[in-house]
Amino acid sequence: MQAVKMYATGTCPYCIRAKQVLRNKGVTEIEEIRVDLDPDQRVKMMEITGRRTVPQIFIGTTHVGGHDDLVELDQQGGLDPLLAGTA
Repeated sequence: MQAVKMYATGTCPYCIRAKQVLRNKGVTEIEEIRVDLDPDQRVKMMEITGRRTVPQIFIGTTHVGGHDDLVELDQQGGLDPLLAGTA
């Protein structure tokens, strides 16, 4: 399974939902980078993604986007292959 990294805050409901989607897919480890605790990480996230909102999710080296992007990817059948590293 590919490594999953998520830029998040502690109280973001979309972050919580995205983690639930990933856990339902069998992801047991998510590297969570808390941008509310480290503002420099938010700046880094914005530089990498061009986005200000959380969550910002990476699976392997692929930037998936936010919660809605993750759900859409799953609905289109692309999430499982991406997690498996076969996409």
